[in-house]
Amino acid sequence: MYKKLVVLSFALGSFFLAFAQKADNIITVQEVSRIEKTLSADDMEGRKIFTPGIEKAAAFIGEEFKKAGVEYWDGLKSYRQDFSMIQQKSSEVSGEIDGTSLDPATAVAIGTETELTVNENSGFEQVYIDSMPNMFRGLSSVMNSGKPTIVWLSEKNKNNFRQLGFFGRRPQMEGAAPVIFVLHEKAEKFTITVKRQIEKRSLANIVGFIPGKSRKDEYVVFSSHYDHLGYGRPNAQGDSLYNGANDDASGTTAVILLAKYFKELNNNERSLIFVTFTAEESGGYGSRYFSQNIDPDKVVAMFNIEMIGTDSKWGTNSAYITGFEKSSFGEILQKNLEGSKFHFEPDPYPEQNLFMRSDNATLAAFGVPAHTISTSKMDSEPHYHKPSDEFETLDMNNMTEVIKGIALSSRSIISGKDTPTRVKQN
Repeated sequence: MYKKLVVLSFALGSFFLAFAQKADNIITVQEVSRIEKTLSADDMEGRKIFTPGIEKAAAFIGEEFKKAGVEYWDGLKSYRQDFSMIQQKSSEVSGEIDGTSLDPATAVAIGTETELTVNENSGFEQVYIDSMPNMFRGLSSVMNSGKPTIVWLSEKNKNNFRQLGFFGRRPQMEGAAPVIFVLHEKAEKFTITVKRQIEKRSLANIVGFIPGKSRKDEYVVFSSHYDHLGYGRPNAQGDSLYNGANDDASGTTAVILLAKYFKELNNNERSLIFVTFTAEESGGYGSRYFSQNIDPDKVVAMFNIEMIGTDSKWGTNSAYITGFEKSSFGEILQKNLEGSKFHFEPDPYPEQNLFMRSDNATLAAFGVPAHTISTSKMDSEPHYHKPSDEFETLDMNNMTEVIKGIALSSRSIISGKDTPTRVKQN
């Protein structure tokens, strides 16, 4: 018996070593630096949606997938998963509330229709909010409900109401449910008419695929978002370009290299999907579209990679997993890293609700064990959403080890040995 245990231990050790050696040969500091530097370069223009810069980034990612030899996903003719968005160019709101004319300055309409008239008999959900300290976070459930809704906001929200114009200026997915915000007590009788000019524009996720050997209909997803903020308010040095090196060129670099690594390894029993999402910074539309076009019951796990270019609060060779307690995903990853120098920890910033603030959220809402892996110190990250988020601020050596850690930690899920528990739906 002792001899059998020694042999088994040796075999497992050899397997782990082979895994690690392959990672060392493919996931190198030189390759990490090359890809990261390209994605965060000035000529990518901050990768804002609807700009030549993000199209250049999309082409680069697709070319990297092509060089890796990964396949197109789900009948696509290229690595692009194209979809349409509606950009509102102008909007007029008019109407009457309980016999009084509606002041257009007290209403904000979100939607994609060129003309819409709503009254108390239209079947819209009606939500009344007396006070909301954090308007953006508080309204997220309404915005993501998919139901036509009128939100009545009391006068207590007057100071924050102007911020809602941001939602009106954001692009919307084609066919998105209309939402109308009104700074008014809930009304008995009302008629609200919205007229807008719109423009249809295209976006694309970039997706690669490696079919599984024995479990082709069971998917493991590796994801990131490749968009960022583009040009914005300049800093004290006059720099107005938000390069997004950490957010999230770092995660996108990881996805590209993981695709190359697993294609070279060529031993995945489950199918692997590598997707870089667009429009995360504008409302998570890329991941939302992807989630609407995949059967969530077939997705075994999702490794969403977000901002891994700096060391974590525990130092180097470490990262955290959001929503750690919501499934067994994190425990499986920790187990697979036993004996290595790398370690995963639970999210140390639970008060920031990071689990629902990145591209994992849409699949997690369907019960998929979809979690974000990050190293970003969210309580003290000096370059977050600033022009200073540039290549030179990142630690390439540590970032390389993070990507290797993700590769090694996933092996029992990819092989079919482990299946994380599902996230409980509310």
